[in-house]
Amino acid sequence: MSRYEITHFFSNSGSRNEVRMRVVEYLSREEPGQGQESLASRYIYYVEQLKDGNRVYLQRPANLHNGFDFLVCVENTNYASEGKRKRNYPKHDDFKYDLAAKKFENTHMYSRLYDVLFRVYNCEDVPESDYSDITFNTGLPVDHIVKTIKWLFIEQDIRYWNYSGRAMTWGLVPDK
Repeated sequence: MSRYEITHFFSNSGSRNEVRMRVVEYLSREEPGQGQESLASRYIYYVEQLKDGNRVYLQRPANLHNGFDFLVCVENTNYASEGKRKRNYPKHDDFKYDLAAKKFENTHMYSRLYDVLFRVYNCEDVPESDYSDITFNTGLPVDHIVKTIKWLFIEQDIRYWNYSGRAMTWGLVPDK
């Protein structure tokens, strides 16, 4: 088995198509595998650094092995409920419930977070300084949400380009 680990930053700036193609073109450089199981080529792309030192990474191939599909993971993170099998990749509902709890905790602070997420959704590179003072007592740190949801948006644009793409993920974000 060939296993590759690569650190690469991808800008979120531009149109949906520019962002999508930037990632697809980079992934297209991968060495092909020679078969299934141990003959497959496997890639880990470290794409974001969180304030706590952990990294957001893309794992390829994803569980379903479909085209350019990838799994968005975060080091040393367990998104599973207590008693469930550990998983280091978020499901959309993980963010949906986390964001709803943040909104319930502080609507003003959530409104600011919503604006940051909307900018990410609209393919902007948002500097950490624009959200470093947004904090909550509940759920995941704000930088974790912002930097990980960026990749859920991109993954959906690649997988569901001919449909709504990132809009499906945006639909989980509670209104302000």
